[in-house]
Amino acid sequence: MVLPSIFKPRKNSEAELRKTSKHRESSPLSPSRRSLSKSPTKSIKEADLRSRQRKSSSRPSPKNIFDTDVHPLNLPPDEREKRRSAMSVPSDPPTPMDVDQDGDASSTASTPPPIASTAFSDVNGAANGPVTEGPTSPVPPPHRYKPSTPPPPKPALDPEACKALGNKYFKNQDYVKAIAEYTKALSVEPDSVTYLSNRSAAFMSATRFDEALADAKRGQELEPQNGKVLHRLARIYVSLGRPSDAIDVLDHVATFQAVTPVERASATAMQSHIKQAEDALRKGTTGSMAVHALDQAEKGLGVGVDRPRRWQLLRGEAYLKMGNVNSLGDAQGVAMSLLRKNSKDPEALVLRGRALYAQGDNDKAVQHFREALNCDPDYKDAVKYLRLVQKLERMKQEGNAAFKTGKHKQAVDLYGQALEVDPTNKGINSKLYQNRAMASIKLKDYKSAISDCDRAIALDSSYVKARRTRARAMGESGDWDEAVRAYKSIAESNPSEPGIQNDIKDAELELKKSKRKDYYKLLGVEKDASENEIKKAYRKAAIVNHPDKNPDDENAAEKFKEIGEAYECLSDAKKRQAYDNGDDLVDPHEMFSQAGGGFPMGGGMGGMGIDPEMLFNMMGQGGGGMGGGGFTFSTGGGSPFGGGGTSRGGRTRGAGFPGGFSF
Repeated sequence: MVLPSIFKPRKNSEAELRKTSKHRESSPLSPSRRSLSKSPTKSIKEADLRSRQRKSSSRPSPKNIFDTDVHPLNLPPDEREKRRSAMSVPSDPPTPMDVDQDGDASSTASTPPPIASTAFSDVNGAANGPVTEGPTSPVPPPHRYKPSTPPPPKPALDPEACKALGNKYFKNQDYVKAIAEYTKALSVEPDSVTYLSNRSAAFMSATRFDEALADAKRGQELEPQNGKVLHRLARIYVSLGRPSDAIDVLDHVATFQAVTPVERASATAMQSHIKQAEDALRKGTTGSMAVHALDQAEKGLGVGVDRPRRWQLLRGEAYLKMGNVNSLGDAQGVAMSLLRKNSKDPEALVLRGRALYAQGDNDKAVQHFREALNCDPDYKDAVKYLRLVQKLERMKQEGNAAFKTGKHKQAVDLYGQALEVDPTNKGINSKLYQNRAMASIKLKDYKSAISDCDRAIALDSSYVKARRTRARAMGESGDWDEAVRAYKSIAESNPSEPGIQNDIKDAELELKKSKRKDYYKLLGVEKDASENEIKKAYRKAAIVNHPDKNPDDENAAEKFKEIGEAYECLSDAKKRQAYDNGDDLVDPHEMFSQAGGGFPMGGGMGGMGIDPEMLFNMMGQGGGGMGGGGFTFSTGGGSPFGGGGTSRGGRTRGAGFPGGFSF
């Protein structure tokens, strides 16, 4: 804005012009003065300078504190008025030429100098043309604020607003949106512990514990003494199944603030359960206590958090220690779960190999142990179990070979040595006990056989083969009553067991045979005794039990008679075979029932074992094929269809089928 009234010069009054003229007459011009008077601009400057000098000399006031270079607009009104008045004083007239002259000085000084119209303009010099820059030209006012560096740009996001919105979402349990808002705030201030802590809490609530752990650890790095952040970090460690790390964090917190037992409870409880599981596996005889302790520890894990790998290996070890069929399957399940994540995990390979070894699949077990060694040649457990399985398998095969070749005593010894290789392997040892029991039966050592079967069953209660071997040993030892009960018990618990019904029938027959006179026992020989052994035994028994040699024994004669009866039966091969087979104990009705409930009237002979040619020959005796006459069975008994019976060795005609034959 232009203030013409300030810069426009006022017309000089006649009094001022006279005063100025007199002053000029009293002080002659110097040559330099005359030379300067040639330029209007210089004249104005000199007039201004003289005006200031006159004011300073005429007034006793203190020196002006305002600089002459200050723009008039920046001056107080009174000072601005003074300067305007001073600028209105006329200057000396310039000489026509800028040269020194010898003429009268008064003639040149009497002419008043013209005031240059170009020194000021009505409107910033626009009306009267351009203004020449000089010391008296006004300059723009200086800037009030000159910062050394530019101000930082205003952020596009307000982190505090994002945080407030995130807190609102968190309170409403909308954790996904809360995480998004906290993330926006962190994009503006990535090192804000508050925002990191809030997002970590949201991650925890959203069951994203790995991401929560990353934020909490970053907050710990930024502020190692922030108790709130460290407590949250400890809770995250517990949720991930890392109680030792949680306790370390809480111990650090305890160095600068109090930590209550309640705040330590979850971490210490989890660590205690894991220690109990390890102690149970190291000292205990069963893995059930270890499994229980692991179950309790897993209750402290966060929602959706997988069991730590170390815990899974402990659980697999516990299942192996339990040793039953179900637990061995569970151990394999644990191993397969680990191998799906890492097929080259040597510890998981050894775990599965041990489960296969316990189940008796030694070939696959050896493959897993070798693969574990390929992954880690220095893994000691793989080397240990590989050598163990190979040694046990070699001794087992040697025992089986001795049994097959009839070297039963050697087989018993080899099985005994194999049992000492790995006493903890219930599956393999139960089979070794059963094999040794079979060899003991061959040696007629029934007591040892029964004992080995009991041990095998104790190691594996579902081992049916050992139960059948025990029943056989009981029968062979003479206790057929117990043998029959044992076979029937097996049939009740395992109805689909192949051959169990035949075992029951054989045992029942042997039971009947055991209740009749035992000719072998009377002669004091075994059932597989040769003809010469039977003859020698008879002569010896006859001499010892002769009535003449036992006159005081009332039963001597009866006993002597039984010895003779026994010899008569056993010395005849056919009678002996019939006696051994129990033919005299077979009920004819049972024979027909075994044949299918009677003689079949259509298709086949019902499995009776009758030769068809013999049947037709018997039918032909009645004369003329199917007419007149008939036949009878030599086994005795009545006809299953009625209409007459037969006597042993006889024949009768019955009023059966017309013109046919009777039964």
